[in-house]
Amino acid sequence: MFVKNAWYCAGWDHELSQGKTAVLSRRIAGESVVLYRKLDGAVVALEDRCPHRQAALSLGRKEGDSLRCMYHGMKFGPDGQCNEIPGQTTIPERACVRAFPVVEKDNWIWVWMGDAVKADPALICFSVGPGDAGWNIKTSQVHVKTNYRLEIANLMDLTHIAWVHDATFGGTREYELVRPRMTMRPRGIDSDIWLRNVPVTRFAQHLFPPDMRFDLHFDVQFSVPCNFVLHFKVYVAGTATEGPSDGQLVLDSYSCQAVTPCDADSVQYYYSWGASRATDSPGLSDLLKEAIDAAFLEDKLTLEAQHRNISEKPDFKTIDIVHDAGPGKMLWLLDKMLKEEAAAEKRAIPIAATV
Repeated sequence: MFVKNAWYCAGWDHELSQGKTAVLSRRIAGESVVLYRKLDGAVVALEDRCPHRQAALSLGRKEGDSLRCMYHGMKFGPDGQCNEIPGQTTIPERACVRAFPVVEKDNWIWVWMGDAVKADPALICFSVGPGDAGWNIKTSQVHVKTNYRLEIANLMDLTHIAWVHDATFGGTREYELVRPRMTMRPRGIDSDIWLRNVPVTRFAQHLFPPDMRFDLHFDVQFSVPCNFVLHFKVYVAGTATEGPSDGQLVLDSYSCQAVTPCDADSVQYYYSWGASRATDSPGLSDLLKEAIDAAFLEDKLTLEAQHRNISEKPDFKTIDIVHDAGPGKMLWLLDKMLKEEAAAEKRAIPIAATV
């Protein structure tokens, strides 16, 4: 169901302070994970499960660089090894919890859920975080009760903007005609999309004369498991019909989005949007955040209802339409990686000797 050898977003760095009780509980790709900071500020990610009676370590407390389970007091170091059992001098070899590789990058916390030996930080997707001085990035998040494959299909299909987001990101039916230029990568897809001579997006139409037209450029990097990084530019409509717009640039922005599957039925969606300092103005990036918050609630309503319907009739025969090309390519890539991991795991399992 989930690719394990991948970096999953566990949240924004500001969510995890050095506070005495600053312990985060996360559900990532079907696993319970607890996160906290050591004294030097580095993040620790452990399985949120005491090996004694499976108590949640996220209900415990920080002690130096360690985390103490508050059921029977067992204490675990950042490597997952138990270093104290109250009332007992010997510590069993199996008194340990799994420690996950963890990296902070671009103000996101990333956790590797697979083989620790394969945890290459270079596989973390590119993004622009709120700490980047060249951009005024605003962050947010939302919990959605849907399967992450539906989120993938949603994000790989900008044509739905004309309908789901008519009141926010929409404003033109030109999205119906979008045919992205796609480039396949080993762990993702890049998409390049132009909408030319169209009204500005609905949420910003009050800022311009009613008849003003624009060229919109969507440069998207989509990567496994479900990371969507959009470089979005708006130009005053020019005369060019191919290649870059020759109109005046009025907005240069980034929206970086990480969808983390909690389990088969829900995701935690961490996202941002903000303008470059060169094209920002007082209140503009705040408007972008307001717009994306509203739009993702529109997606939430749509995807949760879709997930309920699929759960009710999982064998229902759906039809395919032209707008399924992008989602189909990304889901094909995801399934390819899932099959490769399953095959590798099968090869690694020793065959039991037969008598």
